[in-house]
Amino acid sequence: QVQLVESGGGLVQPGGSLRLSCAASGNSFGTYAMGWYRQAPGKQRDLVAAITSGGSTNYADSVKGRFTISRDKSRNAVYLQMNSLEPEDTAVYYCNARRTIMAVTYDYWGQGTQVTVSS
Repeated sequence: QVQLVESGGGLVQPGGSLRLSCAASGNSFGTYAMGWYRQAPGKQRDLVAAITSGGSTNYADSVKGRFTISRDKSRNAVYLQMNSLEPEDTAVYYCNARRTIMAVTYDYWGQGTQVTVSS
């Protein structure tokens, strides 16, 4: 099992930057695919960016070129660097860890961190 704790959210002006961090505890962190999701009020939770255990990444179209996901296996951490932030990026951001074992997928979530982009 994996426990996840996000940090780094806050209030930022349009065009600004934030770096979210997700600290993971538990076994076998390096074997998990990690992702950042976000959920705005009244909307579903959507994938923002993901990184596999091998380091391959994918991004939602809305954040390509602005956000970068990375992981540090030695620190059991995953990061989301967010640049050129827009008001539409305002949401609660959640860290996710996912692993599939024998066709069963296990998902773990952090508590979320609020990101507000406003002038």
